[in-house]
Amino acid sequence: MRPRICVVRAFGLRQSLDTVGAFVGPALAIGLMWLSASNFQAVFWVAVIPAFLAVALLVFVVDEPERPSGLRKVQSPLSVAELKRLGLAYWWIVGIAVVFSLARFSEAFLILRAQAVGLPVMLVPLVLVLMNVVYEFEAYPAGVLSDHVNRITILGVGFSLLTAADLVLGFTNGLTGVAAGVALWGLHMGFTQGLLATLVADTAPPELRGTAYGMFNLLSGLALLIASVLAGALWESVGPESTFFGAALFTAIALVGLAATRRIAPTVGQRANV
Repeated sequence: MRPRICVVRAFGLRQSLDTVGAFVGPALAIGLMWLSASNFQAVFWVAVIPAFLAVALLVFVVDEPERPSGLRKVQSPLSVAELKRLGLAYWWIVGIAVVFSLARFSEAFLILRAQAVGLPVMLVPLVLVLMNVVYEFEAYPAGVLSDHVNRITILGVGFSLLTAADLVLGFTNGLTGVAAGVALWGLHMGFTQGLLATLVADTAPPELRGTAYGMFNLLSGLALLIASVLAGALWESVGPESTFFGAALFTAIALVGLAATRRIAPTVGQRANV
């Protein structure tokens, strides 16, 4: 099997491994909260340890790969000329990701929703545990599937799952409903996070992939910040339900843009040939 056909599978595996920590962390936090009688300061001091270990791995273990020979040398990657070279397909995917990020506010709102329907403070990390368990087990299979079928289709499934999660969280008034909504939220992450990163790699020129990921993360991050501010404003002024209904609306807009991808950039998301 050629390496390029496994690209989404690789992104999915990376997301699954990354999510192991996101699952273990909240689980340990629950135990530490219990042992320390809900001493938040002590829990955060313990969290410093894996942070330093991660930095140590980057400094002493990870090696920078060599630049492939034959690539065009880029003088100023952030110049207008170079950004234009990224192409319409890339910027279309980034635009979809930005709108989608407006629907993906901070997961802190999932915790607030659980608290609003009666979840005790000590059990709050269970929200992140549930979300990340679902995400962890879904990311790799979704990546494998995306290496065999059209990626835009799989991404559309992920967008639809987020819409379902928002509607469930908006309408529910009990812990069972919140748990179902959080599980759907984790499912949508498994179908979208690694795949969006892969589409950036698919559409950007090889010599500009670093710039492409930088712009993608910059614009998506700004959209996520705006989304969290808007979500907080809706929560305070209208109510928790409006926050999730608003997110469902943005997801629907992103889904329309995704459907238009087949007309604007028909080759994007096609399965790699072997």
